[in-house]
Amino acid sequence: MSIPRRSFLFMGLSLALVLGPLAPLAAQPAADPAAQPVEQLHAALLQAMQQAQSLGVEGRAKLLTAPVEQAFDLPGMARTAVGARWSGFTPEEQKAVAEAFRRYTIASYARNFSGFSGQSFTTNRVEPQGEDKVVITTLNNPGGAPVNLTYRLRQTGGAWKIIDVLHDSISELAIRRSEFSGAVRQGGAGLLVQRLNEQSDRLMRP
Repeated sequence: MSIPRRSFLFMGLSLALVLGPLAPLAAQPAADPAAQPVEQLHAALLQAMQQAQSLGVEGRAKLLTAPVEQAFDLPGMARTAVGARWSGFTPEEQKAVAEAFRRYTIASYARNFSGFSGQSFTTNRVEPQGEDKVVITTLNNPGGAPVNLTYRLRQTGGAWKIIDVLHDSISELAIRRSEFSGAVRQGGAGLLVQRLNEQSDRLMRP
């Protein structure tokens, strides 16, 4: 199974702008608490891939819901992806956008991790980046090129949460911010929610 370049959640700028200069090296990645949510997410993704055919897309979404919600700061990512216009949304609109973004994120993972041919994940290292940490990993594809996945995490409510995913140095949060800006300019929160839900519906079709 190949993983599409734009298939990862969770989004504006290149790796250098998003992460800044990286620290030299961290200790054993498995011992760092910031690595735990990433490895738990990877374990759930592998399970979904291995059971992909029997579960179908709806079953994969159900399997991945809790791991995705636990690993990601989805409300924070939705707020960042919307940008400055977020403060102009009512509390009800903010809640609706966050929920639509949550649904879209889960649907994206359920659709894209849809088969297994011996893939595995490797956690390479954890690097501090100001108040955040960066977990650098690899998706190993037997017979194909490895995929570099870099997760940026921040402590939220006492737990490390993913706030961005970089796929071969492309920020998913930057992509989402670019995509959301047009909908927000044209129709505010309502149009953004509509478009996110429409995309989720397409992703969840058998």
